[in-house]
Amino acid sequence: MPRFFPRLAVALLLSLAATAATATPDEAVVVGLDSPASARQTAVFAGGCFWGVEAVFEHVRGVLDVRSGYAGGRVARPSYGEVSDGDTGHAESVEVVYDPAQVSYGELLSVFFTVAHDPTQRNRQGPDTGTQYRSAIFYRTPAQQRAAQAYVQRLAAGKAFGGKPVVTQIAPLQAFWPAEDYHQDFARLNPNHPYIRYWDAPKLVDLQKRLPRLYRAEGLASR
Repeated sequence: MPRFFPRLAVALLLSLAATAATATPDEAVVVGLDSPASARQTAVFAGGCFWGVEAVFEHVRGVLDVRSGYAGGRVARPSYGEVSDGDTGHAESVEVVYDPAQVSYGELLSVFFTVAHDPTQRNRQGPDTGTQYRSAIFYRTPAQQRAAQAYVQRLAAGKAFGGKPVVTQIAPLQAFWPAEDYHQDFARLNPNHPYIRYWDAPKLVDLQKRLPRLYRAEGLASR
């Protein structure tokens, strides 16, 4: 997110919302990826400001925990200031811990591509610009890599974004560094913040509307 909230017209928000995907790939591409015998799995996504992406996944059924942080960079334990300068190579990311018996990795991909962000924007998201706001999936296993690649291929084949190419980076997760405490649960704790009201709250409305079977109204409890 920017260090200050720019004066942006609501019309711009509506324009961006209109670019959301209208189709999602067949879930069959990820059947067998998650083992119900394992109670916890982890996925890492980046899609612009982590405030909103975190908020979306906190309202997904079967998600056990979500943390904002940094992934994909060259520096250990980076600070928000360092990442914001764009010099460390990190992207603002979220670590999603989930129960595969309740929600699959494929369904998390559906949330990520359908409502959490716009995967056709390169090195930006809404009002935020820079490589730290890039769209990325940081996979933990070869199975996650194959699933993410197959999902993007299905999006492209189905022209889910009106023919716009998906620019999401798919890369191995080297490390996930939790962000500072004041970034955690930011949307939930600051619902009236201008940035949250204009850019992130509509994502929760979209989640409930477009993926109702995955939506959980109560969200996650505070840490």
